[in-house]
Amino acid sequence: MKIILIQIEKTTDSYLIEGIKNYTERLKNYISFQTETIVMPKSVRQKPFEEQKKAEAAEIIKLLEPSDFLVCLDEHGKQFTSIEFSEFLNKRMVSGCKRIVFLIGGPFGIDKSILEKSSYTLSMSNMTFSHQMIRLFFCEQLYRGFSILKNEKYHHE
Repeated sequence: MKIILIQIEKTTDSYLIEGIKNYTERLKNYISFQTETIVMPKSVRQKPFEEQKKAEAAEIIKLLEPSDFLVCLDEHGKQFTSIEFSEFLNKRMVSGCKRIVFLIGGPFGIDKSILEKSSYTLSMSNMTFSHQMIRLFFCEQLYRGFSILKNEKYHHE
């Protein structure tokens, strides 16, 4: 199985870049993991929010395969504990899923056309975080999830 994280725009803060790199390296011990970054032209960023989300959606569609299990990270999604998230990952692996694609939208969220195509909607918290910061939180939770599945000591109950 392969896990792909699609994100809108580059991560700009060095502390986030370093943290994401750290967990991406650690994940190599468990799973094939990669990130895909969609960079929108400045001309799109000057448009109304809904038009920006539609332009992002068109680019997201280009990265998806028909058999992907798409998980949108959205504030209205289901919340898991870390253990429940590890169980979610395990279910996808044993189901024969070839690619799980997690999507972190841009600063204005995810277009409804993509949310409708998603297989699952996941919320990382009731709190609101920047779309860049959630990337680090997601990578850490993904690593934690696999360490739980491997019964390693990173996660302390």
